[in-house]
Amino acid sequence: MKLSEIKQRLSTLETIAFKLPNGTLVPSHFHVTEVGKIDKHFIDCGGTVRKESVINFQLWEENDYDHRLHPEKLVHIIELSEKVLGLEDLEIEVEYQGETIGKYNLDFDGKHFLLTNKQTDCLAKDKCGIPAEKPKVKLAELQNASCCTPESGLC
Repeated sequence: MKLSEIKQRLSTLETIAFKLPNGTLVPSHFHVTEVGKIDKHFIDCGGTVRKESVINFQLWEENDYDHRLHPEKLVHIIELSEKVLGLEDLEIEVEYQGETIGKYNLDFDGKHFLLTNKQTDCLAKDKCGIPAEKPKVKLAELQNASCCTPESGLC
């Protein structure tokens, strides 16, 4: 979800709720403690230099049970961040404290903002020798192979 999308979604809501991938809701007394831009400049395992940028929201909750962040307040925080930091309309990444800090993508189901799992990936599979798919082998062809006979020296 991009920054413009969350602002549009927030304009239609009376309350804000974030749902974790396991289906539980982030406690309603959460705070958005940071809105910012994260730039990542790196080299992948194939030697390609890359740059990525995301808008980062950090969710935090503590013993402040009376706190409730209303949609219009979060829109105000976002708009202030856009003005002061010069934020672009980029994808949003959300940080939330579980057993360690988790990073999530953001989606929306019509009622809740969904924190969706992020996955690592090799960006240079073509240079690493990783096949796009596992090769399919016919078992009947393996039976005729002589690689695993006692004489082959391979087993």
